[in-house]
Amino acid sequence: MNALSAYADSFNGARVLITGGIGFIGSNLAFRLVELGATVTLVDSLIPEYGGNLHNLQGLEDQVRVNFSDVRDEHSMNYLVQGQDYLFNLAGQTSHMDSMRDPYTDLEINARSQLSILESCRKHNQAIRVVYASTRQIYGKPDYLPVDERHPLHPVDVNGINKMAGEWYHILYNNVYGIRSCALRLTNTYGPRMRVKDARQTFLGIWIKQLIEGQTIQVWGDGLQIRDFTYVDDCVEALLLAGASPNAHGQIFNLGSDETINLRDLAALMVEIYGEGQYEIIPFPSDRKPIDIGDYYGDYRLIRGRLGWMPRVALREGLARCLAFYREHRAYYW
Repeated sequence: MNALSAYADSFNGARVLITGGIGFIGSNLAFRLVELGATVTLVDSLIPEYGGNLHNLQGLEDQVRVNFSDVRDEHSMNYLVQGQDYLFNLAGQTSHMDSMRDPYTDLEINARSQLSILESCRKHNQAIRVVYASTRQIYGKPDYLPVDERHPLHPVDVNGINKMAGEWYHILYNNVYGIRSCALRLTNTYGPRMRVKDARQTFLGIWIKQLIEGQTIQVWGDGLQIRDFTYVDDCVEALLLAGASPNAHGQIFNLGSDETINLRDLAALMVEIYGEGQYEIIPFPSDRKPIDIGDYYGDYRLIRGRLGWMPRVALREGLARCLAFYREHRAYYW
């Protein structure tokens, strides 16, 4: 944590707002910020289909302020951004399939509400620093690997298009209005407190549930699709570095990993770590095949060079922590 220690003082006594704060990444970020001495406010709608889960705040209930509101509510956001030093803007609709079935809701949450959040900052708190959680999904099917930030953007689903718009609103407001903003393109973040009851947040979640329940992990396609993964603690460190560093203003950064693995080998690794279970290779469901991106892994040299970030938790270690967490807390996440 050498890179982070240089910025830790930035958050001691700081006032921090996290949208999507009771969700997976937001709650893990909240724990870390409280450790660093920040005054933290969490905003979450707790809409059942999304990632919010009150159990994510176990042990933190009396140390943060919680506001149950929707980022689509402009009046709430106008109030909430006032007096805040930092905004970690993590709220979003993450399901690719939901975005195809209900594109207008995805548009409202991932595009229009991002614009209204930034308008709230412009009108009521221009000094705030904003970090936006974007996604590698906006690259679509890669033209080359590893994917760097100069790679063309050609998303393959409605979610990717709306996330791309949300990201660029943040860069625009940085460049035009001086609202210090940046974006991190996250890739397959996993760890404790993620949604595992279905595949709305990540396919890895439903794999964990299947494994612990004694069901067969279903690997779609030929299982040879390559991916990289980011353990949530590493993601939190990247968010904090991006929030604290002036070198991040107006920038877009990929996260990534030094480890890549195909999905068949990932399933086998999870079975090995857990000590039991099995997986099967099955054809893509008809609605998934058109939006599959094939292989993807990111080039994170830019954030390493600018902010000193690099992943620290190895995939095997991260999966072991993850499986142990859900084996203990399954009652709250199934």
